[in-house]
Amino acid sequence: MTEVTTSVWATGQQPSRVQRRGRYVPESMRHPGKMLPSIAAKVIATYTASGELVVDPMCGIGTTLVEAAHLGRHAVGVEYEEKWARLAVANLGHARIQGAPGVGRVVAGDSRHIAQLLPDLVGRAALVLTSPPYGAATHGHIRSTRDTGEPGVRKWNQRYSHDRANLAHQQLPHLLDGFGRILAGCVQLLRPGGVVAITVRPYRVRGELVDLPGHVHRLAEEAGLVFVDRIVCLLCGLGDGHLLNRASFFQLFEARKAWARGVPIHAVAHEDLLVLRRPPTPPGAELDAARDAVRELE
Repeated sequence: MTEVTTSVWATGQQPSRVQRRGRYVPESMRHPGKMLPSIAAKVIATYTASGELVVDPMCGIGTTLVEAAHLGRHAVGVEYEEKWARLAVANLGHARIQGAPGVGRVVAGDSRHIAQLLPDLVGRAALVLTSPPYGAATHGHIRSTRDTGEPGVRKWNQRYSHDRANLAHQQLPHLLDGFGRILAGCVQLLRPGGVVAITVRPYRVRGELVDLPGHVHRLAEEAGLVFVDRIVCLLCGLGDGHLLNRASFFQLFEARKAWARGVPIHAVAHEDLLVLRRPPTPPGAELDAARDAVRELE
């Protein structure tokens, strides 16, 4: 299919909790690194058609799978952490109760071996949609003095992994190596011309900016994918002549501390969406493959 996209998508018009309310089981909010449902839905609607297959190799609580099911696509996800895999199954069941026409399944496993985990899907996926981890913990939920009237900041639901083998625990070189293996496996699942879409943002380590989108772009091309587009998915809202802030307490807190040190950093207000494609099968390649298969039988 031919897609027409703009460079900026207004995906942050509603806060995440509003987008999920009633559409996901309440326990889903325990996951601190969820993809925004509006981003997943926009990507799926843009790059797939009804009845096609969507894969998420790091599916978490199943946002990609749920949005695909509601749009009449079929979806398969792999999740390393069993507790999140169980929530993804619960969310798919909830979508089914709500009348979602698509179906989905979840596999608990290590997506660094995704082609071995899903051998029945090799060459079938129209879209792979996912996001790399940013660490074993994120900001999660907080209550500050302003909210409670008590001194200090209370945090919860900020950690999504205690397993040291999880990629989320790895330093950048090992994280990139693992994510590169995931992308290489996903290429095997894609049909010729299929799309890989990755939501990713830069992050800071001890004040230094890490260009994770740039690293992921390189990994994807090394896996044999061809760059198509880079889209800004807004996490803030667009009001009447102004932006509606969706930044977390800690994003704003860290930005203010940096400004006090003379470092003019800003809270992130968007996700980069990297869109890449598996090259189409070269002319005659399918016929050559069929001839090779016949020779093997003979």
